[in-house]
Amino acid sequence: MGRPRSLREAAPGLARLLAEVRPELKRHRGLLAGGAVALVAQLGFRLLEPWPLKWVLDRVAGADGPWLRDLPGNELLWISAAALTFTVALRAAAGYASTIAFARVGNTAVASLRSRVFDHLHRLPVAFHRRSRGGDLLLRVISDCGILREVTVTALLPLAINVLVLITMAAVMFWLDPWLAAAAFAPVPLFLVFARRRARSIGVVGRRQRRREAQLASTAAESMGAIHIVQALSLQERFGEVFGAASRKDVASGVEGKRLAAGLERSVDVVVALCTATVLVVGGRSALQGDLTPGDLIVFTSYLRRALRPLRDFAKYTARLAKASAAGERVLEILELEPAVRDLPGARPAPTLTGAVSFDRVTFRHPGAGHGLTDVQLEIPAGQHVVIVGTSGAGKSTLLGMLIRVQDPDAGAVSVDGIDVRELGLGSLRRQIGILHQEPLLFAASIRENIAWGAESVSDQEVKAAARLAGAHRFIERLPHGYETQLGERGGTLSRGELQRIAIARLAVRKAPILILDEPTTGLDENNRRLVGDALARLARGRTCVMVTHDLDAAERCDRVVVLEKGHVVADGLPSAILPGLRDSTVEEGGHALVG
Repeated sequence: MGRPRSLREAAPGLARLLAEVRPELKRHRGLLAGGAVALVAQLGFRLLEPWPLKWVLDRVAGADGPWLRDLPGNELLWISAAALTFTVALRAAAGYASTIAFARVGNTAVASLRSRVFDHLHRLPVAFHRRSRGGDLLLRVISDCGILREVTVTALLPLAINVLVLITMAAVMFWLDPWLAAAAFAPVPLFLVFARRRARSIGVVGRRQRRREAQLASTAAESMGAIHIVQALSLQERFGEVFGAASRKDVASGVEGKRLAAGLERSVDVVVALCTATVLVVGGRSALQGDLTPGDLIVFTSYLRRALRPLRDFAKYTARLAKASAAGERVLEILELEPAVRDLPGARPAPTLTGAVSFDRVTFRHPGAGHGLTDVQLEIPAGQHVVIVGTSGAGKSTLLGMLIRVQDPDAGAVSVDGIDVRELGLGSLRRQIGILHQEPLLFAASIRENIAWGAESVSDQEVKAAARLAGAHRFIERLPHGYETQLGERGGTLSRGELQRIAIARLAVRKAPILILDEPTTGLDENNRRLVGDALARLARGRTCVMVTHDLDAAERCDRVVVLEKGHVVADGLPSAILPGLRDSTVEEGGHALVG
């Protein structure tokens, strides 16, 4: 199914989007009601606004009503001036109150929606993130959600109220003079036919521009995220060319959208002029014949201009609504994706675990790929240190992903302390499993905050104790601000070995009974490999530790070696029995074999 090309075609999507924010709107229904009351009050004061001028003009023309004739001229002028000032002041106050109320509700609703999208993205499978562009996802969370303010409250609700203005003022105009009102609104149907076609074109351009903005964001995020590679390979010009080409297309779409919107807005001016000219001719004749007073003509003309305000607003908001419709579709695409793994009905919080792990005849196949796991049987007692080796694609990462429920097995079961992990809440399970990746992830925060990340109520003493265990305390103390030293994004101000030891300290603070170590010493020099290895040995004491590595020297420290090949366990035993054969096969096949 293609994307909707007009606002009318986008209506079902907008309705789905409003359904997403309805819970947040319900929380603020009092504020919404107050804003609506203020808008209706603003409408009422607009209806009263031209009447003081009518009184004065009718007195000048000698056509004022019976209740005004007894007022002296000066008193009538003062009363009219005071009434006009009072009415405009109250209208301005009502407009201010409605603007503030709707802005508050709109911003709160968008903030809540943005948080939901952000949380939902974190629950989607890693496979989704691997095939998605990071810049595009970032644009959906930040920019697309921001644009939706125009859809939720700040555009649609004022437009709806302005339609009420149109209906109310048109009713008053037909009450004043039905024939004149019918003549005044005669050009409007022609405008609606033109506006419908123009709105369709604006919608198409708005979606095209949103896609190009997403491409721009993705290109920028990719180049900035790999800036060291871009500079090392002198790819600056290449990325600049790609970004520049996308930017030029975005400019063209933006200009085209503005051109269409400006044409629609100017057409409204023409319609208003035609309607006003009709009133001047038809209403002027009635006034000359004595059927209307000059004041009635002024009131009628003023109401006409106010009644046509929704047409102006439609033209003004069409481009923004089209862009917001595209943004809404992109947000809904995320929210409507189902996480591959989630808490099952009846899932309970995990008890305090000891760390006994069992893979009971586990089978898993990656969608669209032949590799995975086949009938894997593996028992790991609590406190045992196991290293898993195998060639690339043998199923090592898939096996560890089963333990933390990145994916669930197609057959068989993964258990901890005899409990199927699918019976436990995801959050409570993962809090008791510590993971150390090959590329340690640190955040743009202080070292103390990075170590304490993920654990609750951690004292400074506990942070320093964890750093000592990881062998990081000494180099942290030598930094200019010690534990308060701010790290760059992804910890870029420290060496790989220092980053890894801070990550180990973070694991120590969490005190998880199960550790997963994914190539923890890869890419380190000999000295850092030794320091990190010693820190890991201290960290693993008393914990169940499962490590994936191609470093056979590190594997010698473990209690047990498991060899995976094509999703099967092909060897399982003590390091002294398994490692010599692995080293021999590595030499025979040029350094690859089972330790790729």
